[in-house]
Amino acid sequence: MFTTKMQKNEFGQLIDNIVENWSPRKIPVAKEINGKFCLLKPLYIDEHGMQLFKAFQQDNNGEIYTYLPFGPFADYDGFIKWLYDASISKICFTIIDLITNTPQGIASFHDIDVNHGIIEVGSIIYSKSLQRTVAATEAMYLLMHEVFDIYQYRRYQWRCNALNQPSRRAAERLGFKFEGIFRQHYVFKEHNRDTAWFSIIDSEWPNIKHRFEKWLSYDNFYKDGNQILHLKDIT
Repeated sequence: MFTTKMQKNEFGQLIDNIVENWSPRKIPVAKEINGKFCLLKPLYIDEHGMQLFKAFQQDNNGEIYTYLPFGPFADYDGFIKWLYDASISKICFTIIDLITNTPQGIASFHDIDVNHGIIEVGSIIYSKSLQRTVAATEAMYLLMHEVFDIYQYRRYQWRCNALNQPSRRAAERLGFKFEGIFRQHYVFKEHNRDTAWFSIIDSEWPNIKHRFEKWLSYDNFYKDGNQILHLKDIT
């Protein structure tokens, strides 16, 4: 829903853009989303829980949880409790790598504001096997496609611990724009957390979508799976 020119009211004050034909958005439905390299499924705890736990246990040191407000999980029961709690308040997807046909990650929609067209992606956990793969990037593209093309939200946001440099680099590589830092935003695991905010808005999506589609083309990969053009180099 693109906006028009900045307006002035009867007092000569700028009152920002008119959003034409706006109406509240619908809440996304957890459904199966097919990609070339990965498959997103609604999180089925009984079906995916143990496989996800084992996939995340590849990181025996718990490094993937350092900047997250939850984890690491010492045992399966603790992990499953977190999954159940997350599934109550979030729309959770299991990321299935189509090469191995196994669950290797989680991502979710949350903090959804249908009246203003805002949705956030979060609770992202990738196994070490999924990190830095084509499937990992495609999963993020598929969720963006749902947000902008299917449900026509205006804003898609990403936030992370300001010290989490890999997450910040990932956001910018995916097309999110850095907006700033909320200082002393949370206390997690007995430590302060400053939060870095990023977003994509609807007017930016067509160009970002073009970059993804060009990058995800089979023609962009050698036979060994290595990329020819990097996502950040596609304009």
